[in-house]
Amino acid sequence: MTTSPTRPLPAVQLRVPTDEDAHAWYRVFDDPDVMEFLGGPAELSFYEELTARQRLHDARLGFCLWTLLDGEGQVIGFTGAQPWPAAKAWGPVGEIEIGWRLGRSAWGRGYAYAAALATVDRVREAGVAHVVAMVDDANARSIAVAERLGMTLADRFLLPGGTRHGRRYELTLTEA
Repeated sequence: MTTSPTRPLPAVQLRVPTDEDAHAWYRVFDDPDVMEFLGGPAELSFYEELTARQRLHDARLGFCLWTLLDGEGQVIGFTGAQPWPAAKAWGPVGEIEIGWRLGRSAWGRGYAYAAALATVDRVREAGVAHVVAMVDDANARSIAVAERLGMTLADRFLLPGGTRHGRRYELTLTEA
């Protein structure tokens, strides 16, 4: 995993999300283009519940979806890992999914890859041996990040609703 020879990775910081981060996530993600593959923008209450759940994950597991800050300390999105919810009727139940979501102002600047690298390091340190990434087939930016991380395409499948496809990428974090 290397940086571009012409552009170093940007500085990123990760922190366990606070109550205030729910408002920041809401502002950063309240954009139809950012939420294109996730069903569109969500209400503030969604982010309030999500940040609370991430604090529980961090306390119980040692990892979560962390608030992603740029080098100046501004919230630009989130990155991290969480167990795939058993309540979902599809997907890799029981596996740890890594992911990243950035506001549009952070796109194309290397933040997603830098954040994903930091996530892989942190979940490895927490003892996670294997992770997956679930990506919409049309999300070229996230596909590029997963592949740059060295993740392997394990499956391509029809997403719920039956009109689009998704991809499941895998990455082993420990030596066999």
